[in-house]
Amino acid sequence: MRRYIDLTLTARPSMRGIDWEQAATVEKEGWNARLLHLYSHSGTHMDSPKHFNCGEQTIDEIPLTDCISTAWVVDLTHLEPKALIEVADLGDLPEQWTPGQSLLLHTGWSAHVDDADYYRSAFPRISESLAQWCVEHEVRALGVEPPSVADVFNLEEVTRIHQILLTGKVVIVEGHTQLDQISEK
Repeated sequence: MRRYIDLTLTARPSMRGIDWEQAATVEKEGWNARLLHLYSHSGTHMDSPKHFNCGEQTIDEIPLTDCISTAWVVDLTHLEPKALIEVADLGDLPEQWTPGQSLLLHTGWSAHVDDADYYRSAFPRISESLAQWCVEHEVRALGVEPPSVADVFNLEEVTRIHQILLTGKVVIVEGHTQLDQISEK
């Protein structure tokens, strides 16, 4: 029997970049509605090539088929905060890799979503060599638990890693959760 696991963070007003207010009520307008305020990089989100000037493609122009593939989940929960994730951290996965597959990096960082450190640069991040490996091995999508694949407070690093991946046609999904619920590699 197939089991479905939602890997997205639940959007709620207490999250950075998310808020909503009552826009209409049944008592006053005859229906309930909310006005949503949503930062494009809050919760679970994708980065488009346009995000780092790697092309004109916006999120709505990324074909859904680019988001569907077999995915490998790599357990990296042993990594320290601020660690650079290297190709060697993938273990024997490179020997089993098939171009067009996706890579989900389980660092356990989604457990910190309600902590101030979740958005700071303390999270594990993608090394330049791993970003290059993803492009060379035609990774379809790269999913991470932190809010970014790179240190958002280091403009050079965050730009370089995003440009390598996005120019290389790797779909970036940031802010995953529940990767620990996936029982198979």
